[in-house]
Formats: sequence, C-alpha cells, structure tokens
Amino acid sequence: MYVGVDVGGTKTLLAVLNEHGEIVEQKKLPTPKTYANFLLELKHAVSQLETKDFKAGSVAIPGRIDRKHGRGIVLSNLSWKNFNIQHDAENIFKCPIAIENDTKLAGLSEAMLIKDKYSRIAYVTISTGIGYTLVVDSKLDVNVGDTGGRAIQLEHKGKIMAWEDFASGRAIVERYGKMAKDIDDPAIWHQISRELAQGFIHLIAILEPEVIVIGGSVGEYFDKYADFLSKEITRYKLPMVVTPDLRQAQRPEEAVIYGCYDYAKQVYGHAKSN
Repeated sequence: MYVGVDVGGTKTLLAVLNEHGEIVEQKKLPTPKTYANFLLELKHAVSQLETKDFKAGSVAIPGRIDRKHGRGIVLSNLSWKNFNIQHDAENIFKCPIAIENDTKLAGLSEAMLIKDKYSRIAYVTISTGIGYTLVVDSKLDVNVGDTGGRAIQLEHKGKIMAWEDFASGRAIVERYGKMAKDIDDPAIWHQISRELAQGFIHLIAILEPEVIVIGGSVGEYFDKYADFLSKEITRYKLPMVVTPDLRQAQRPEEAVIYGCYDYAKQVYGHAKSN
C-alpha cells in the first residue's frame, strides 16, 4: 500500500492507495494553524486507518521546499516555517516518504493520464493564485515552477505586475465581484481569457509543451472560456512557437493525492515497509 497526504491551507486529505493507484481509504482533517498540532492530528488520523503497513508515500505541501533536506521552507497561507516534514512523516508512517509541492504532484497525476499521447506536458492550476509545472516523459522537472505565477512579471494596464495578481481566481473575484462558478457572461470570460493568455504565451515560449492541462477552481469551468482562451493564445503567439493543445484537468479534486501515489511509486517503487 501507498499513502498520500495533501496538506491544504484549511484541510488535509489523507489517503491510502493500493498498488494499482486506487484509493481504498481516506480521511479528511482540518489543517491546524501550528505545525506541532498538525503532526498530532495526522498521527491520530493514521491510528484510525485500517491499513498500517505502507511501502512508501508522499506528502504534498502548498509552498516552497528544501528537497535536499526534506524540509518545508514556507507555506502559502500557513505560518509554518522550516519544518522537517519528511523526517516527521516517516516517523508517523514507518516508511519512506517523499515531499513535493502540491501543484507539481497534481501536474504529475494529470500527466500520467495522458502520457500515451503527449511526452511534454505543462500543468497550470488557476485558483486563489496561479501555479504551474512541467512533466517530461512522465517525470517531474523539479526545477520548473517553484515560485508559480507570482514570478511571471507581465505588463498589465501600463504597469509591470505578477501574472497571478491580475489573472488568478482571487483577481477575478476582486475585479468582477464573482467567483468563476458564478460567471456566465461570455464578455467577462473573453476578458479573463485575454489576461490568462498573456501568461500562457510566456509559459509556452519557455516550456515548449505539447499540451497544457488546466486545473484549479478556475480550471473547473474550462468549458466556459476554452474557445476564448485558445483564440487569444493564437492571437498572441510568437513566430516559430508551436501552439500546444489545451485540456481540462480530469481529476481536479483528487489530482494531488493521485500525484502523491505516482511520485512515491516513481521514487520508492521497490522500497519495503519498515
């Protein structure tokens, strides 16, 4: 069995997956404000699982990671800093644990679903902020996307701004007073698509993907703006740059957990439980 932990700003999902990547057990728990309390809650949740023996697992966190030392540096909306998540998780689960950014693992999961059609796959999540990653031949490029949409600086209304400051889900709410799920006006989606397209063109130029998979809370409503976004990307496209396919994420709610399984199996596929 494999274990995956998707740590979110308000809730954490713990799941047990079998050798075929099927979820056989899962538990949700609130994400405590302090890291010490998180470990206590996680340990308690694990004690309630029927499965006790794990081959390996992964923990996904929404922030920056020190991969060399297995530490979380800082999380996007929690006060945890410089915490030994890999060591502590291995003590709880009694098996090898890999840690990685949640966007990267979601991207890996979605890439594995279409690996037979594409070899170079970019994943973009559009939620409160914007994150992205690149998967090449079913392997994560861990050097891509750590700083997300905040590091992509673009001109917007005469100013240089971070892409996610004018195109993320948070920016959409601030500008239109509605969440993506509540927007049905094609004119609004056309405008949103123009702003999204600027960042997509930047990513296409530097990552050269064959396909871009779009996830996150805004990605869930891809059908509302897919045509607009495709046309805007074509309008902005650079010479000699091939326009990739655009696809909606297939498992937006559980992509991270499935990515935990995929990553753990890649890193520790032949490991044995302690």
